[in-house]
Amino acid sequence: MPMVSKPFTPMTLGPLTLKNRFIKAATFEGVMPRGQVTDALIDFHTEVARGGAAMTTVAYCAISPGGRVHRDTVILNAETVPALRRLTDAVHREQALVCAQIGHAGLVANTLSNRAPSLAPSTRISAPSMGLVKAATPEQLDAVVDQFGAAARHAVEAGFDAVEIHMGHGYLLSSFFSPNLNKRSDRFGGSTAGRAELARRVAERVRGEVGQSIAVTAKFNMDDGVRRGFWLTDSLPTAKLLQADGHLDALQLTGGSSLQNPMYYFRGDVPLDEFIASQPKLVGLGLRVLGPRLFKTYPFEEAFFLPLARQFREALTMPLILLGGVNELATVQEALDEGFEFVAMARALLRDPALVNRFADGSATAGLCVHCMKCMPTVYSGTRCVVRG
Repeated sequence: MPMVSKPFTPMTLGPLTLKNRFIKAATFEGVMPRGQVTDALIDFHTEVARGGAAMTTVAYCAISPGGRVHRDTVILNAETVPALRRLTDAVHREQALVCAQIGHAGLVANTLSNRAPSLAPSTRISAPSMGLVKAATPEQLDAVVDQFGAAARHAVEAGFDAVEIHMGHGYLLSSFFSPNLNKRSDRFGGSTAGRAELARRVAERVRGEVGQSIAVTAKFNMDDGVRRGFWLTDSLPTAKLLQADGHLDALQLTGGSSLQNPMYYFRGDVPLDEFIASQPKLVGLGLRVLGPRLFKTYPFEEAFFLPLARQFREALTMPLILLGGVNELATVQEALDEGFEFVAMARALLRDPALVNRFADGSATAGLCVHCMKCMPTVYSGTRCVVRG
């Protein structure tokens, strides 16, 4: 029998067996007007599934109206289950698995678009929210835990094989981790363990709702990329707490903040002109003034999160998913050799959804993405690679 290279060997993820080590990372698709599950959304994921990825991730599925990024975000509830079942069935016909990223946007939620208030660990002004977001009460946080559980239950009903709890990028659970954003003195603040309390309760509830019927993972910030933010001194102990709790099947390691430092988890040139053009005139004017401060420039490097992720691989025994600038087959092989169980790819599969198949048949050893970042502003009109068309 010919030997199959490690990237194309099957691997377990909780109750699942993935046919290879490639996962399509969550990329907001931008084709859900008023939260509808459209044919364009289904096509987005079936194309990736057809292209060879073992699992694709639907992003972003809010747990509540107030938890949406904006009004054009899917809410994972009883009403959307039948339409989402069309999506999961379509992906399964392509011999791939499908994951739902579930979360609450917190300080990243556009409250004007949602016409609903959002929540934060501590009261503060939020630019994405267009105003003041008040600190959540303990009763509101109890409701959030319930809403995560309900969303996970609906994910099973909709035919998803996995859920990914969003614990990154300044969204609600991530903001509770952050000493920069969380100034609470109750059980949800103070120490590293206190700031991890909400996320741990959510993971426990989600697992309790789904049992072993589907995999449960989390997108987890290693570093907010912000002064006095969540960094290794907090993130490594928090990851150990999540591992010890035993409710998660894997962590997908990320960093940066949609609220405070979005380019930290993208890397590359800032497409500021395209961002301005994609916005209403007044917002565009604000971006022209504030954009250079908000969008810092970080040069692109292959596998840019790998140095941070190695700290987690050394400290943890649970499965880990490497994310961040993975474009080359050699990088995938290196990550697996270092003990990561899977790699997650986003922009590389926007540019070429069939890249995994091309890796497998030997027609490619690297993706075609040029890291221009001009895909970022397309989230407002249908996420796509502008080079690909």
